[in-house]
Amino acid sequence: MSVKINRLEIENVKRVKAVKIEPTPNGLTIIGGKNNQGKSSVLDAIAWALGGNKHRPSQPEREGSVTPPYLHIVLSNGLIVERKGKNSDLKVIDPNGQKHGQQLLDSFVEELAIDLPKFLNATNKEKANILLRIIGVGDQLFELERKEQELYNQRHAIGQIADQKTKFAKEQPYYPDAPKEPVSAADLIKKQQEILAKNGENQRKRLRVQQIQAEFEQQGKEVARLMAMLNAAQEKYNQLQQDLAIAQKDAQDLVDESTAELEASIAQIDEINRKVRANLDKEKAEEDAREYARQYESLTKEIESVRKEKIDLLTNANLPLPGLSVQDGELIYNGQKWDNMSGSEQLKVATAIVRKLKPQCGFVLIDKLEQMDMDTLREFGQWLEQEGLQAIATRVSTGDECSIIIEDGYVVGEEGITIQQPKPEGEIDAGPTWKVGEF
Repeated sequence: MSVKINRLEIENVKRVKAVKIEPTPNGLTIIGGKNNQGKSSVLDAIAWALGGNKHRPSQPEREGSVTPPYLHIVLSNGLIVERKGKNSDLKVIDPNGQKHGQQLLDSFVEELAIDLPKFLNATNKEKANILLRIIGVGDQLFELERKEQELYNQRHAIGQIADQKTKFAKEQPYYPDAPKEPVSAADLIKKQQEILAKNGENQRKRLRVQQIQAEFEQQGKEVARLMAMLNAAQEKYNQLQQDLAIAQKDAQDLVDESTAELEASIAQIDEINRKVRANLDKEKAEEDAREYARQYESLTKEIESVRKEKIDLLTNANLPLPGLSVQDGELIYNGQKWDNMSGSEQLKVATAIVRKLKPQCGFVLIDKLEQMDMDTLREFGQWLEQEGLQAIATRVSTGDECSIIIEDGYVVGEEGITIQQPKPEGEIDAGPTWKVGEF
């Protein structure tokens, strides 16, 4: 069961002269009034009474008072907390009459519940760290965020290289008419030599035809001149005729191959090879770009996986408020960062986190609620009731939304009332109390 404030009495603290309040146990108790009338002094007094001397005001005594400050608070767990006398010494008495000290109060009073501005004024990272600490996933989330950042940095570097490779590939010239591999001068010269050798052989065959033709003609003359030797000459003539036919047949289909293309290739080999190397460079650059794009996509999937782990981690965590989460080291509520939340949303988030920090502490002190309009104020009060939380707040207002109005250090309607401080040492006199209305 969380501890709440059942009633409190304050006298001669800062601007307060004498105030008695019985806050509503669940919901919002608003202390209203104009500026400099003592509203915030009530909250400061409660913080001092329950939080110890580190919350003691620098000038606790009301200016002009001859009576020292007096604070008397009755808590829902039966404890009575009192500060009185010249040194404002602390007394904590349990229902059995046993005396205790600040250590007992610290066991259930949350520091931020009595000093909410300490949370509200913290950095976004500090707020997020408080939440992560109380739900017990801070180390896991830190490791996931470290891993996500590492993967993101890798992907960013890979993406830059991929872009550079793609740009470089686009800038490279390409020659579709160039061969796939660099041309070898030795191979071209060898082919040229083979063709020249073949052409030389053809030439020799042509010369042979001319030689046989000359001999054939000479023998014809010999046949005419030497009829006597006709038979022998005729036989030789016939043989030569056959040889001529064969030689002519061999030579008639011969075609000399041109070496012009090879000569041109040899002459342009450097230019051809330049184009081939340019094409190979372009293909390599394109392949590099594709490989880095594949790496980029792979890292993107890893980052998405880590982010899903983060979401699952926070989704399954015991968060103090639906819609509350942590992203990139900052509090997020209903998709909004702290500086984009409304004032009422900030108070709701802060109150819920304070409640989660120490569930035994069932109350919170809130100063300056004038930032809320009436509808938001009513909604905030309903949420407090729903959560079983007690909030004692101040507001610069004298309207009906205020539970009490303080004017010149008194509750309006009770001006001049003096709190009867207990006289016998060790006895606690709660005195008469007034229950304020709920809002």
